This record gives sequence, structure tokens and C-alpha cells, in this order.
Amino acid sequence: MLYNVFKPVVVLLLRLIWRPRIEGAENIPDRGGVILASNHLSVADTYFMPAQVRRTVHFLAKADYYAGGSLANRVLGLFLRSIGVMPINRNGGSASRAALTTGLALLAEGRVLGIYPEGTRSPDGRLYRGKTGAARMALESGCPIVPIAMIGAFEAQQGRRFLPHRHPRIRTVVGTPLDARALADASGAELEGPRLRVVTDAVMAAIRELSGQEYVDEYASEAKRRLAAQTRPR
Repeated sequence: MLYNVFKPVVVLLLRLIWRPRIEGAENIPDRGGVILASNHLSVADTYFMPAQVRRTVHFLAKADYYAGGSLANRVLGLFLRSIGVMPINRNGGSASRAALTTGLALLAEGRVLGIYPEGTRSPDGRLYRGKTGAARMALESGCPIVPIAMIGAFEAQQGRRFLPHRHPRIRTVVGTPLDARALADASGAELEGPRLRVVTDAVMAAIRELSGQEYVDEYASEAKRRLAAQTRPR
């Protein structure tokens, strides 16, 4: 995989220019399937976090990014695959089911799966309600969830589309692994929905403790729609 070729170069550039830091890297297991659940503050999260993790981190992306016969799409598809981004094929099923199937396959192979439980970037730097995909994968696979907090990425990305400012320095803080099945069983919940919510809320609480963000009990996607409606000309 070209990931192994690109990663040393990316790591070197990040260290020379942005000097990011990682704390708690030892909390990520050296082997076996694991889910890294992170807050999502900016575009920079997608390359700053995996660049600082020793193991290869796989993210999921819509297969639409890989589709089409144009040269641009072929190049994009090759690049995404080379850096560990896996396509979600939504043919014959919903996007959530496709993501679940692909994610579980990666975990079964003993790989590292990166997930943003908020589902989209925070519109204002606060931490939003988590969706239950990571919890579902953890409960089905038995793999641990490692909470991760990106700090400084929202501020550093302001006014930039792709490359963040050099200040503030972006930090990645890794928490201790969470046992999803143990959390769900301890809650006493028997139905799937409540079990998923218990685990998801525990993950978001751990991220909040690591990041120090203000928590908003609303999905980030809903907040974005509301903010867009408020700013739309009437």
C-alpha cells in the first residue's frame, strides 16, 4: 500500500512545519482490531491524527468519490485507497449498513478503524451528540473503542480550506480503551437501542473529558442545517 510510502513523508512535513504532539499513544493496542473514535474539528484531523499513530488507520468514504471514468476520479480513488481510506458501496443497501459491513470486515482482519462519531465536522468547535455506528461495530466485533481528542485543530483551520495555520499547535490526546460490551451490560439495558446509546454517550463523555470541549446534546448535522437556515437570505 502506498500508505507506507506517503506516511513517512507526511509525518516529516508535519513535524517540520506544524510540530503536532500526541499524548497517550501507548493506549492504542499494538495488534488486533480497534476503533479510534475522535472528535472532528477540521479537515486537518484526517491527516494529523493518523500521521501520529504508529499503526495504519483506515477511514471510510462514500464510493461516489471513486466512481466515474474521469482521470480525476481515478487519481482520487487511487490516492484515497493508498492512504487507507476505504470506499463504502451503497448499492443494494443504505449508507449506514454499507459502512457497518465494511467496518466490521476491517476489524475482523485486525485493523485500526478511525471513526468520527459526530458524523461531520463541528460547526463551532463544540462537541456534538454522537451517532451510534462506532458503538454498534464495537458491540458486534468485541473490539475496544479508544477515545481521541483533537485539540487546536478548529482554531488552526480558521480561514484555511485544507492546510491549517501553524498556530495553535495541534494536539492529539489518546484516552484509555473502552469495553463496549462491558459498558452495555453494566447499564442493565436489554434492548439494542438503549445499549447503543449507553456506549455512544460513554465514548462522547470520554472525548469531552480529554478535549475540554463544551458539549451540545444535538447532532452536528442538525446544528449545521439550523445555522444555514438562520443565515439564508429571506
